[in-house]
Amino acid sequence: MYFGSVEKPPRLAEFKMEIPDSCIAQNPPKNRDECKLMVLDRKDESIHHLKFKEISDFFKKGDVLVKNHTKVFSARLFAKKDKSDAEVEVFLLRELQPTLWEAMVKPARKVRIGNKLVFKDNIVCDVIDNTISGGRVLRFDFKGEESLFPFIDKNGICPLPPYIKRESKKADVDNYQTVYAEVQGSVAAPTAGMHFTDDLLKKLTKKGVINAPILLHIGLGTFKPILVEDLTRHNMDSEYFSVPPETATIINKAKEKRKRIVAVGTSTVRTLETVIVSGFQITSKEGWTDKFIYPPYDFKMVDRLITNFHQPQSTLQLLVSAFANKDFVMRAYEEAIKKKYKFYSYGDAMFII
Repeated sequence: MYFGSVEKPPRLAEFKMEIPDSCIAQNPPKNRDECKLMVLDRKDESIHHLKFKEISDFFKKGDVLVKNHTKVFSARLFAKKDKSDAEVEVFLLRELQPTLWEAMVKPARKVRIGNKLVFKDNIVCDVIDNTISGGRVLRFDFKGEESLFPFIDKNGICPLPPYIKRESKKADVDNYQTVYAEVQGSVAAPTAGMHFTDDLLKKLTKKGVINAPILLHIGLGTFKPILVEDLTRHNMDSEYFSVPPETATIINKAKEKRKRIVAVGTSTVRTLETVIVSGFQITSKEGWTDKFIYPPYDFKMVDRLITNFHQPQSTLQLLVSAFANKDFVMRAYEEAIKKKYKFYSYGDAMFII
């Protein structure tokens, strides 16, 4: 098993790889759990090819399935500048207060502090500040609602990633989401969890698998390109997370009994590794994390990982490479291309055991 014993981290160039356009999924599979599943066994570095619905065969009674219950909101909106009538795209990133939001705007050069933007339903906002990442802080004026989310749900567009080369459809609002999504706040889906169906989750529960929810609202920072060869110099943007007391109790008891912790997605791994207090225990906590995991890394909480096939040289692929040995992961990606696996958000799955 790989425990991250390499003395220094690899360089970014070592993760370079070309993914053919034909391998990049543009649409979701007809049935969530019918996608391909590549199983990577770290003990002998073997690779096995299955369907995702067969993943239940790898679980035992007492295993803990930790899932990110964040919900993607329809973050893309369109407005007009009040004086010029010019159209502006507003990509909401996160709610700072009920009336205060951080957002990216396009075209950015034409949206300045002091501008007023007018949306549908007589919703308006004032541009009150710039952010260090090139975004804007917007103060909304709306009446009769406690938050902006009802307006977003009605008028927003699902924020599909840029590698999906088509316009967002109405069906994406449900498809680009896990079946257990609960708390609005993400602008990107925790895609590893999108392969689960209600029936598959029920099957796991019948086997005695314990569900443990966490929350991490995924922002664009997770996908921010790494621009430095020296990985120690890359800084992640902070993202809000929450680990409820019940989840901390479930995981700590499971660890005491030497049961396996199975994380669904890199966002779940980052959250669990953020809240370690000592040894192999975690605490209930909420806050902001900028945890960046890359090789070498000694994982304390996660025994197995369900994930997707990620963009090469991304923070997500680096985390996976820390969990399962970089060379093994790169070999698995090469085999996935040969076997015509689908990559990225609507793509196939990987299970590292």
